Amino acid sequence: MAAIANLLLIFLQLYSFIILARVLLSWFPNVDPDNPIVRFLYEATEPVLQPVRNFLRRQFPEMGMLDFSPIAVFLGIFVLQILIRSAFF
Repeated sequence: MAAIANLLLIFLQLYSFIILARVLLSWFPNVDPDNPIVRFLYEATEPVLQPVRNFLRRQFPEMGMLDFSPIAVFLGIFVLQILIRSAFF
């Protein structure tokens, strides 16, 4: 069971890096959206970020153009990692 927990922790850490790459990519508006790496980053993160983004916009419409969904997902991943570590180690 600890091996599965370790794999899950590794996956969550890798996914955090993918989200971080997507956030950093958003700072450069001239990036080619047809680039395979850019497409991978968007396709890998959008299914998670979009529902969080929609929820945050419904709950906090005054946020305006700021997108806090990556921060919320980072926080969720951090909490999941803590729960997994406390349950299995």
